[in-house]
Amino acid sequence: MRRLLWPSVALALAIAYPLLFSTPFQQRLGALVLLYAIAASAWNIVGGYAGQVSVGHVVFFGCGAYAAMGAYSHFALSPLVGIPAGIAASVAIAAVIGVPTLRLSGHYFSMATIAVAELVRLIVSDTDYLGGGVGLSGPTVPRNVFDLSFISALPYYYLFLTVLVLTLGITWWMADSRMGFYLRAIRDSERAARSLGAPASRIKLYAFMLSAGLTSVSGTLYAAMFGFVDPESGLGILISVKMLIMAALGGAGLLFGPLVGAAILVPLEEISNNLLGGNGAGLTFIVYGAIIVLIARFQPGGILTLLMRLSAKPGKTPDISSAAGAPHAP
Repeated sequence: MRRLLWPSVALALAIAYPLLFSTPFQQRLGALVLLYAIAASAWNIVGGYAGQVSVGHVVFFGCGAYAAMGAYSHFALSPLVGIPAGIAASVAIAAVIGVPTLRLSGHYFSMATIAVAELVRLIVSDTDYLGGGVGLSGPTVPRNVFDLSFISALPYYYLFLTVLVLTLGITWWMADSRMGFYLRAIRDSERAARSLGAPASRIKLYAFMLSAGLTSVSGTLYAAMFGFVDPESGLGILISVKMLIMAALGGAGLLFGPLVGAAILVPLEEISNNLLGGNGAGLTFIVYGAIIVLIARFQPGGILTLLMRLSAKPGKTPDISSAAGAPHAP
């Protein structure tokens, strides 16, 4: 019951948010926080729990976005069709590129994922079937509710909240399973985990594929909300950087870490863009760089770990496993 208290409070506040903050800007901001929390939570499976820092997850995000817009542009189908199509494409790509890249470690793995992401972006930019540099658009006038084309941000908010709860539920289930124990052991010391019989290569690949499938769902939802996708908005490397920073800022490897990071970073970015207009994009890069430096220097465990440490009684070690979704020791 103690482990369910704070998640229940957070869920109640999330449900009540549109009732407390009802302006269009506030509802749109809430929807964006949930959307990026989904993407960051998906990244957290491989980057946080497994310790494999991928900077190429935008490939899977783009799979979902292009699948949604391609379903409408080429087949006049609902963008919802992009969810299973994007998941299938993302899992297949993750299986193909995961086998060679997951053999690498540290910054070598990160550089390999960046190279894959940039290669995919260049290929898509030169592919007419995928709209080239212009991209693909969704329905301009909604035909039915399944087109996910709403004037208000409120339907998107509750849709994203539902998907986020499912994503966190899958992550919690994974963390509580044998796979979660293996991943944490691999993150702490892959060599030691292998010596104890953990199938490190296979488990990392499974985590990579699961993370890819969930990331593609966030891409589909992004495309449905904005109604279009192009190589920059769907495959820009900055999207991967956002996922990484949100998870690290809140607490990588913790269940609610990415949500905390998204709740801080998204409003900061949106407010700066609104205040500075077109000049806000350059400031975003500066803010991201500053956050990375501050996290690495002062709080590598993220804000959630810091809050848990401050809230713990003197002389008592904070229960990090609760936030991480790990079972308690008997």
